[in-house]
Amino acid sequence: MTSKKRLIFSYGILALLLAVLFAANLFWGSVSLTPGAVLAALTGRGRDALSVGIITQLRLPRAVMVVLLGAALSAAGYLLQTFFANPIAGPFVMGISSGAKLAVALVMVVFLNHGLLTSSLTLITAAFAGAMASMAFVLAVSRRVQRMSILVICGVMIGYICSAVTEFVVAFAQDSNIVNLHNWSQGSFSGMTWGNVRAAALVVLPALAAAFCLSKPMAAYQMGEAYARSVGINVKAFSRLLVLLSSLLAACVTAFAGPISFVGIAVPHLVKQLFGSARPLVVLPGCCLGGAAFCLLCDLIARSMFAPTELSISAVTAVFGAPVVIWLLVRRGQEGVR
Repeated sequence: MTSKKRLIFSYGILALLLAVLFAANLFWGSVSLTPGAVLAALTGRGRDALSVGIITQLRLPRAVMVVLLGAALSAAGYLLQTFFANPIAGPFVMGISSGAKLAVALVMVVFLNHGLLTSSLTLITAAFAGAMASMAFVLAVSRRVQRMSILVICGVMIGYICSAVTEFVVAFAQDSNIVNLHNWSQGSFSGMTWGNVRAAALVVLPALAAAFCLSKPMAAYQMGEAYARSVGINVKAFSRLLVLLSSLLAACVTAFAGPISFVGIAVPHLVKQLFGSARPLVVLPGCCLGGAAFCLLCDLIARSMFAPTELSISAVTAVFGAPVVIWLLVRRGQEGVR
């Protein structure tokens, strides 16, 4: 199969998976709906108020949000892997998601203790501040150590510290609304509204567009900093932009759905294997499609397998994503022996 045919085939497979899983998320759930009822609700011809409400106010905004946040998380992982030149770099592993989670939890606790409601902008701002704080620490460590394995371990430790502090915040909260933060802190796409979708789209879509515009400099950066400088790229400014975009994407996901593990690590590698290429111009759109499809699958399992009980989305993504990370580590170990 030629490279062009492989690209067309790969994009076709991802687009088909995305469409099928999106439809499945509308059809299946704790309340089963027929395809006719779903289509009638989507086209405005539904007569059953309950079915129309379930589709238009619950399942459809949730599915759209999963697509947006899944694409954002996968793209953030790819940007971090490009920046650190490390295959297991990702928002969750590097502590970015945990830093964002801590900041959001603190803001929500403060606001709820004073009887105030948190807006989407407030949550995204807090998450971005937490993500940047964690990222700043990781970057500071990266200047002092040469081995990427030590850097990854430091990122994991930062994640554990932030998660532990978050648990303290949630555990000692008195208000019943604050106690419910525990469910959010485990990761969940439940309760998404069209207002959430609009707010997330205003952040995710421009950030993804900016990342796509950086495809050519990323390709040069993958060849090494010296090569990137030789072709006229301002490496310092480019690196800062990569960090900002990846942190912003990860922060947006954490603000709305909590920390979600392994998507940012596993999906970019699966996409690279599918396309047989590491070119950013090819891989980045594939990551968006693959991340959206992967999260739709995991969300469908999380809310349908033991309905009406809903599983933590991170628990489901870990089941599928962790084996990919293990496979990566084993393969790198084998290559190192050779």
